[in-house]
Amino acid sequence: MEKKLPEIIFGSSDSNRSKQIIRLQRKNLVRKLIPRVYTSNLIDSDEVIVKRNLWIILGHLYPGAILSHRSALEGGPTSDGHIFLTYKYKKTINYAGFTIHLLPGPKATSNDPDFIAGLYISSQARAYMENLLDSRQTSSITKTLERTVIEDRLDQLCRIKGESALNQLRDEAQNQASDLDMEKAYHKLTLIISAILSTHSDTNLHSPLTKARAQGWPYDPKRLELFSMLFSRLQSSPLPTLWESQHSDEARRLFAFFEAYFSNYIEGTVFELEEAKDIVFNQLIPEQRPTDAHDVLGTFKVISNSMEMNQSTKDYESYQYLLQSRHLTVMAKRTDKSPGQFKLKYNRAGRTHFVEPDLVKGTLLKGWEMQQALPDAISKAIFQTFLVSEVHPFEDGNGRIARIMMNAELSPSNLQKIIIPTVYRENYLLALRALSRSQNPDPLIEALLKAQSFSSQIDFGDWDSAVEGLTRSNAFEESDEARLILPSQNS
Repeated sequence: MEKKLPEIIFGSSDSNRSKQIIRLQRKNLVRKLIPRVYTSNLIDSDEVIVKRNLWIILGHLYPGAILSHRSALEGGPTSDGHIFLTYKYKKTINYAGFTIHLLPGPKATSNDPDFIAGLYISSQARAYMENLLDSRQTSSITKTLERTVIEDRLDQLCRIKGESALNQLRDEAQNQASDLDMEKAYHKLTLIISAILSTHSDTNLHSPLTKARAQGWPYDPKRLELFSMLFSRLQSSPLPTLWESQHSDEARRLFAFFEAYFSNYIEGTVFELEEAKDIVFNQLIPEQRPTDAHDVLGTFKVISNSMEMNQSTKDYESYQYLLQSRHLTVMAKRTDKSPGQFKLKYNRAGRTHFVEPDLVKGTLLKGWEMQQALPDAISKAIFQTFLVSEVHPFEDGNGRIARIMMNAELSPSNLQKIIIPTVYRENYLLALRALSRSQNPDPLIEALLKAQSFSSQIDFGDWDSAVEGLTRSNAFEESDEARLILPSQNS
């Protein structure tokens, strides 16, 4: 019985070993995989076998080689299988599914970590300098990453680990540059880092991301991708225009009450309906829950003020002012939550990590700029609620402010404002999550359009009519016990 053979068998200059491999081939127990490499796997494709054993093969065939240039920063092959290794000589080798580029260069130093199977990987400082080396492009694939990609990676390092990480990287590069004969590349690297840290002119930067940081407006690139997805969807498909259905002062006043009531209920500030009515209309503040009561009162104060809700934002500064001033009014009694001030601490909800504090202003700016190009108020309203919700610029109260800012886009155009009733809470939150986590904007658009239609069909002319219509729509029910029924579905 043959001893079980390893999947990868390397050729050898030893005559006995070579004869053994020949015997195994004659018995159809092994086959040639690539030059000097055999396999006992007679089932899987060459590409699958090479991919599974790639580093072991390279380490055996090219001992001491360094995973370098773009391969070091990317941590492996490109999407189409190109790998760059610094070695003793220059050569290009094609394996099944992979192209190996051997590049002559300095051997590994004590700064370059062991990788696997006798291979090394360039240190971070060395890898960045390698990617900034002057090189002529002789094929469609280059050994270096694009300049903007390098800058974006440096910006990411700064975002995640802070400015000290860039300074440390620069110091390490300085210590290695002479030994590696990479002084020119080091000079490029230090100019980029200095510009990102705003100690030199940003004319040395190519990436919009790093230029924004150098100008004091760093932003979250992943959020910008989500905003772009939502923008494209809103820009490409016209949405229906639904005019405001509340025409009397009393109808608008009651609409604002229920908007405030439900918006706070969504966030866990729960009052019985009559109790909330007394808080808002009779200023009866429960002794046991004064802060919660003021949340409802503050929300109502903002959304019931037509002058406030009809203010325009002609530039980002006025937008930021309205965002913060409205938050100040809503959260006025929660002094521990820094009302009116952007967050100073990182916040999250479940598995969702929101924008980092130092990226809040820049991310809001990029989102606001994108929103201005949308064709109509309803598109801007949908974009706005996601923008504020996704950035989460405040320590608390972000959901209420997101919905206030949404309706503030509709109000100046006399379009129907939107209430998210209790029964529709999960639909709304899941729709936000579908875009945030799954890059799908459709559920959010559909959910808000349905909520807008619902809001337009309730008669807010007087208290009894409003309560009756909301009750028949299941608006006060919990989302796991009922579903939203539009009045038009009852007729």
